[in-house]
Amino acid sequence: MDRFHLMTVFVAVAEEESFAAAARKLGLSAPAVTRAVAALEERLAIKLLDRTTRFVRATEAGRRYLDDARRLLQEMDEVEEAAAGVNAAPRGHLAVTAPVQFGRMFVLPVVVDYLRRYPAAQVSALFLDRIVNMLEEGVDVGVRIGALPDSSLQAIQVATVRRVLCAAPDYLRERGEPRAPAELAGHDIVSALGVSPTIEWKFGQGRTIQTQRIAPRLATSSNDAAIEAAASGFGIARLLSYQIAPHLAAGRLRIVMSEYEPAPVPVHVLHREGRYASAKVRTFVDLTVAALRGHTALA
Repeated sequence: MDRFHLMTVFVAVAEEESFAAAARKLGLSAPAVTRAVAALEERLAIKLLDRTTRFVRATEAGRRYLDDARRLLQEMDEVEEAAAGVNAAPRGHLAVTAPVQFGRMFVLPVVVDYLRRYPAAQVSALFLDRIVNMLEEGVDVGVRIGALPDSSLQAIQVATVRRVLCAAPDYLRERGEPRAPAELAGHDIVSALGVSPTIEWKFGQGRTIQTQRIAPRLATSSNDAAIEAAASGFGIARLLSYQIAPHLAAGRLRIVMSEYEPAPVPVHVLHREGRYASAKVRTFVDLTVAALRGHTALA
């Protein structure tokens, strides 16, 4: 049997954890799927799957082979798409990820534009405030805020964002505006744990960095909650500049102590393309890069 056929069948069985479900997914008979997996195990001389009457699970060797098989099949798809021509219309399923608020504000409009342009495409948008392992979780394109570790992913920097202190104008009129980090001790602090998870905030850049211990009166895991608390006049919050852009424009919040801001944080678009760019990934990346680089809220 063709080895790519065997590989495709094995990937389907391992992902579905069922011979019957894999057969339905591939449009094959259950015996044909069983024979294909047996032939692959014989070819490789290793056991790829543990089978019982209740479940099918990849062995340790099977899990390693599964990762490589997924990568090879993805590269084959990309080669075929490239052979069809660079002007081929994007089609098929695309998985994208971004932080929750950033995704809602900036990535979702790109997704909607992409889907309107390309009727044969479908998108799963995973907006999560955690680092997504794009390879393990099958994500094609991601937007990440912050420094990137070394990896095999392709990265395009599109913007920077700032960690800023902000408060409502009414609060600042009543309590006064802090002029230096030490003056925060006399203010009500709202801590957005996703932006500043510690009680020691760093200020400044390069050799002038200083650390200020803060005592939050309100600590919340929700950035939206921290924004609303600050905008209601409760206290001073530290947030990312893009998160409060609409509130700054509306005059509900004001930035304070901008001269003490840490170095800006980079924003990257990441993707998993191999040597050949698939139309669906290439087109979505191009749209996302153009949209983010042109957005006034991302400096």
